[in-house]
Amino acid sequence: MAAGLSRESQADTSKLMEEVLESENLKEALRRVKANAGAPGVDGMTVDRLADYLRENWPQLKEQLLSATYKPQPVRRVEIPKSGGGMRKLGIPTTVDRFVQQAMLQVLQERWDPTFSEHSYGFRPGRSAHQAVAKAQEYIQAGCNWVVDIDLEKFFDRVNHDVLMGRIAKRISDKRVLKLIRGFLNSGVLEDGLVSPTDEGTPQGGPLSPLLSNVLLDELDRELERRGHHFVRYADDCNIYLRSERAGQRVMESVKHFLSRKLKLKVNESKSAVARPEDRKFLGFSITSGNEVRRRIAPQALARFKDRIRELTRRTRGISIERMIEELRPYMVGWRNYFAFCQTPSILRALEGWLRRRLRCYIWKQWRRGKVRFEELRRRGIDIDFAATTAWSALGTWRLCHTKAVHRALSKAFFDSLSLPKLV
Repeated sequence: MAAGLSRESQADTSKLMEEVLESENLKEALRRVKANAGAPGVDGMTVDRLADYLRENWPQLKEQLLSATYKPQPVRRVEIPKSGGGMRKLGIPTTVDRFVQQAMLQVLQERWDPTFSEHSYGFRPGRSAHQAVAKAQEYIQAGCNWVVDIDLEKFFDRVNHDVLMGRIAKRISDKRVLKLIRGFLNSGVLEDGLVSPTDEGTPQGGPLSPLLSNVLLDELDRELERRGHHFVRYADDCNIYLRSERAGQRVMESVKHFLSRKLKLKVNESKSAVARPEDRKFLGFSITSGNEVRRRIAPQALARFKDRIRELTRRTRGISIERMIEELRPYMVGWRNYFAFCQTPSILRALEGWLRRRLRCYIWKQWRRGKVRFEELRRRGIDIDFAATTAWSALGTWRLCHTKAVHRALSKAFFDSLSLPKLV
């Protein structure tokens, strides 16, 4: 945040609900909810029914919002696998609640985002994970070769509502908006047919939760700025960069105390550490220290990539190679768009080679018998003796698919012709 920029004041927020309900804001909220799609909530209403529902019921909904009598419905609990293992709990609001949250988000984010710290990168317009990683690399390049890697334990499930609402109340005077935000926080969770109350946490799955998390953790950012630390925060992932291990240990203890005392948050001891940057991962990357500071793909991210590719290229799938590549394409393109930010292209080239070898194994398995393999190799230009010794070889499939004959028959150009995405 630029020097001297003051926090959001309450002075011009007494009619905030009217801003939320302005026609253009509502149209944009409807457009975004429809674009984001998503599963239905506890009432079963799908996104494609939202516009018709609003046409019929908007006068009553608007009156409820203006009179502070609108009651959000419970969220529907779903679990999805975490990229690093385990399950992440999401709370899916009803479509109407998502629409109301989105309309609020658009007004509040425009007001609040300029007041957030320049060290905060998550869930903010015009900011990205790549920018956060690049800033971390700058600190390491400048000689901060130790990192205090802080992981907050079940952050989105453990947010203290009173602490959060206290921070929000400093920014908003419109009691209708304050009551509505509290209503979303306390709406309850439907799980296994039963509705449970929610007295802590901001359910992941609603449009408003990321902004609320930034409001709460802005307090941490201000404290770290006051202490003069070099740090980067992306959502609940915060890294502080220092010049010595001793300083790192001291900072870790003081930050844990601050989070516990001021924000009622707990640091996950097993996932937090004071270490060299290359020994930790930040947003999927690790950063080497020393003479040549470079961004690498973290080993955990590489392992997840290989696990997903193994799943998609199982030799027992029984589909054509063309269809398999079609199914690989969206995952590979998305992964490449993110991890091509690394500065180790040799790793990406090695992954490409490994993937092509997996696909060769799949095709070899499909050819099944020695006679078919011999004919396919010959058809692809392999001479008769070379084709024969390869087709009837006793080598295992993985080793065979690293031989010259199979490489030539199923070359890189062959996979290029099938539009297999590149990683480099």
